[in-house]
Order: sequence, then structure tokens, then C-alpha cells
Amino acid sequence: MEVSRVRAADCAGTDLLLVPVGALEQHGPHLPLGTDSTVAATVAGRTGLPVTPPVAFGASGEHESFPGTVSIGTEVLAAVLVEIGRSACRWAARLCFVNGHGGNLPALVTATTLLRAEGRDVGWHSCGVPGADAHAGRHETSVMLALAPDDVRTDLAAAGNTAPLAELMPAIRAGSVAAVSPNGVLGDPDGASAGEGAETVAVMAAALRDALADWRVDERGRLG
Repeated sequence: MEVSRVRAADCAGTDLLLVPVGALEQHGPHLPLGTDSTVAATVAGRTGLPVTPPVAFGASGEHESFPGTVSIGTEVLAAVLVEIGRSACRWAARLCFVNGHGGNLPALVTATTLLRAEGRDVGWHSCGVPGADAHAGRHETSVMLALAPDDVRTDLAAAGNTAPLAELMPAIRAGSVAAVSPNGVLGDPDGASAGEGAETVAVMAAALRDALADWRVDERGRLG
């Protein structure tokens, strides 16, 4: 249930509200800028719980070398999430930020830690599967082929830097994604399919549902 489409009375006594958090950033030459927001909103929507529209701008400074990227930075994103949490928790008993972009993690930790210190029952959960490539490779391309195939330019898909993300992070932190991948891709979209993407979304949604049902929040605000 997307809460923006219901009446105020329908939200009274909400036990758990989900807030997708995405980004507006390059995803290589073949995927749309709003990929992370689409994924976060879809995974949240598969729970059957009340879901807000996604926070569409994230902390994407590492992608700003590429046209189309719009980043609000970690400090501003954290402030936005704090205010969302403070406001929504006036009527929702619990709130979970469902994250679609790795660069948002510091802001999520900051925001949820503060909100919990203020007495609000808030956590965050990230969409992802073990072993997936880092950015705009087979994993994300498959997911977008399942969710929004008309937005995927398969004719433009090309491999980027396929080295493990851990090896690339020092150069990315020092410069940007462009410093290690001229086309912005970290991985290889070759072999991507809608079928694989649908399975991946199902796995991510199941992981989120399990985490919400268990509701164990660690010291960084993450739902385990």
C-alpha cells in the first residue's frame, strides 16, 4: 500500500511504515538514473506493508563525474531521513528505511542512530544479494530487465571494471567511479536476463520480510 494514495484515517495506528531510499545517479550507458529508487520501492512494495514514495536523491558524490547524477550528500540526506523519521513516527509505531544505494549507508547509520537515541523505533535494511557485482553489471541489469525492461538500453550495455569492489574502493574514494571505470560500470552486464532479475527481486523481498518480522536492530541501526 503506497501511503500517498490513501486517506489520513487509513494511516492511523500504522504498526510499521517503509520508506524506500534511492538515488539519482549514472548506471552506465544502458540503465536509467533512477535504478536504485526503482529497486528499493519495488522490494518494499513486495512486503504488503505501507510504503511511502521513495526518497529519490541520495549521497552519490562518487558518480558526479557522469552527467545525470544529482547528489545531495551524506549530511543533507541524513538530515532529511531524520526529519522523515521524526514526522512519520508521530503516527507510525515503527519505521524502516529500505535502501537501494550503497553510498547512502553513512547517512542511514547517522539518521537511525539519532532517531533511536530519541526513542523512536527505527531501522534500515539494504537491498542486495551475496555475490552480486557492484554497479550496473549483470545483477542490476537483470533486475531492471524484470522491473522496467523498456528503460534498459541493452544495445548500449558494455562491461566496465570487473575487479572486486574492495580493490577499487581506494581509487573511488580518492577520485570517483570514473577513475576506475570510464563507462561507469563496475561489473559486466553480459548474460543479464529478466528471469534472473525476477528471482533476485524475490530473494531481496524475502530477506526484507524476514528482517522485518524478526526486527533485531544492531548498534548501527541495521535490521539483521
